[in-house]
Amino acid sequence: MKRAFELAILGRGKVAPNPLVGCVIVKNEKIIGEGFHQAYGAAHAEVNAIKNATTEIAGATAYVTLEPCAHHGKTPPCADLLITQKVAKVVIASQDPFEAVNGAGIKRLKAAGIKVKIGCMQEEEHYLNRRFLTFISKSRPYIILKWAQTQDHFIARTDFNSKWISNPLSRQMVHKWRSEEMAILVGYNTAKHDNPRLTTRDWQGSNPIRIVIDPRNQLNKALNIFDGTQPTHVFTQFPEKNKKNVTYHTLDSADPITIILDKLHQLNIQSILVEGGTHTIEKFISLNLWDEARVFTSPQKFYKGISAPKMGVLPHDRTQISNDTLTTYYNEHN
Repeated sequence: MKRAFELAILGRGKVAPNPLVGCVIVKNEKIIGEGFHQAYGAAHAEVNAIKNATTEIAGATAYVTLEPCAHHGKTPPCADLLITQKVAKVVIASQDPFEAVNGAGIKRLKAAGIKVKIGCMQEEEHYLNRRFLTFISKSRPYIILKWAQTQDHFIARTDFNSKWISNPLSRQMVHKWRSEEMAILVGYNTAKHDNPRLTTRDWQGSNPIRIVIDPRNQLNKALNIFDGTQPTHVFTQFPEKNKKNVTYHTLDSADPITIILDKLHQLNIQSILVEGGTHTIEKFISLNLWDEARVFTSPQKFYKGISAPKMGVLPHDRTQISNDTLTTYYNEHN
């Protein structure tokens, strides 16, 4: 099962909104086939593992990180495939909560006389697919807050200039993170003063969908986020006609964050990286609408400026990224 998890992770940033899944097939105490879900719409982990098998599968045990599907989606049911291949046993880390599966795959395997064991490394599976599980259970994207702050806890100078607080290695890590999430969100001030592109220039991977909060539709259309190169969704009280790769959505000033999250759920956007600034991030924190926070602290000082957000919870861990400190938080109370 550990090997199946190693394989599942290889699909990160490529399979959403599907979950990450790995599969290992064992016979006579030897691995005879392995595979993972490699891309959204492509073959599932079980299909790839069977295709890669080096010998006959009948009588083998399949280790799968998530319950095999039992419905026709973009691919045929994996439970049926395991049955036709006459595997003897299927070990599953966790049941799939998706409505079209949710125990149906397990039921089908058992009905075919296949032994099924559930719960092997279940906690690890819940962490691996925390984006997928949050999207299903809470009907909203998984939300990761990210910012960089100085040692004296400022996120920008008084003129909103925040370049560059973190070091080059930390900034490259952020581009890696962008490639792993479906969307990236910024507020008005960040879009106006930083003029970000919100792409993965320093890492090989897909660019995230861009989400911009522009309450009064005042942002200059010459900004990078309006260049039409990436799908961009603008939330504003004064929407205008959609343009190439730029879609406008009506924003309710009374409850903007909930409106945005509901719309992103409708758009099947499973995870978002919220990159600031303080006003936008603290909106999510005050509403307890966040799942992770990743904070870089630089050794440099500004002495005055725009204060960084305050978490109000204990950190989960700290890691040194050259001369920056990366602090990670998890929300256990949302």
